[in-house]
Amino acid sequence: MNISRVDLNLLVYLDVLLRECNVTRAAEELGISQPAMSNSLRRLRDLFNDPILVRTSDGMTPTDRALELQPLVRNVLSAAEQAILPKTDFDPAGSTRIFRIMASDYTESTLLPVLLRNLRREAPGIRLDIMTPSDVSFHDVERGKVDLVINRFDTLPQSFHQVHLWDDSFSCVMSANNPVSKNWNLESYLSSKHVWVSKTGMGVGVGMTPDDVQRLGWVDEALTKIDAKRDITLFTRHYQAALLLGEQEDLIVTIPTMTAKGMENNPKVVILDPPFDIPRMRLKMVWSPLLQHDPGHKWLRQMIKSVSEEMLSQA
Repeated sequence: MNISRVDLNLLVYLDVLLRECNVTRAAEELGISQPAMSNSLRRLRDLFNDPILVRTSDGMTPTDRALELQPLVRNVLSAAEQAILPKTDFDPAGSTRIFRIMASDYTESTLLPVLLRNLRREAPGIRLDIMTPSDVSFHDVERGKVDLVINRFDTLPQSFHQVHLWDDSFSCVMSANNPVSKNWNLESYLSSKHVWVSKTGMGVGVGMTPDDVQRLGWVDEALTKIDAKRDITLFTRHYQAALLLGEQEDLIVTIPTMTAKGMENNPKVVILDPPFDIPRMRLKMVWSPLLQHDPGHKWLRQMIKSVSEEMLSQA
């Protein structure tokens, strides 16, 4: 194939079509008519000798060949954007840029205070807009509408860039008057009432049920492996709310240790190690390939990574 005869705009259309899996939405994003996008899809099918998108009961679904092409096309377009964008330095001390970051309140209570301290020192004009996981979808991140996502994830699109920030163990928070704290073992843990708290990934969540172990996450999966199950009386997506509930005399909150440490000077509660093994939680920072080469974005990523390393060194 002679690449000089290929319309490279088709790669832009392919990138958006595979992201949206919908001809009409792809056309709207690119500002072209629906018939023009349909014609581009026909040309893509001819170019790659593959249907690219096929209609199923779930809507338009990418073929295996299309899924193979998606990260390759994204990398080509990212490289092209890097070549075209002007080389400009980022001046953090003089910048007034607003960065939008999706983060759970776990990240807000652990990473954010240290990050803000460093920003006030090095970039006092920069502002942060912290969004909750339910405010953001994968599409928002992919399009660069959100600068960074900091959370734990079960799965991520292949095109996303990511950096591992840290791993965190789990701790159990309960009232100092809870009798199980004086007789702490697996049996007393299982006989108690529990608060479930988690927010993985991004997007609007759905209702939880105690029987859906896979969706319940690390703690309950670990219990399943030893043929055990806890009695969950409350489900919440807010770590700070869960900590406050830990003050009640009949509840146990099993929560990431770095969050639990926020209660270590509270005389109303005690913090104990779980009486069984739980895999450590992995916190990641994720962003769109569209922002990979943005100087200001790159500076902020480096700042967050250095903050996480600073926190780990002091843990």
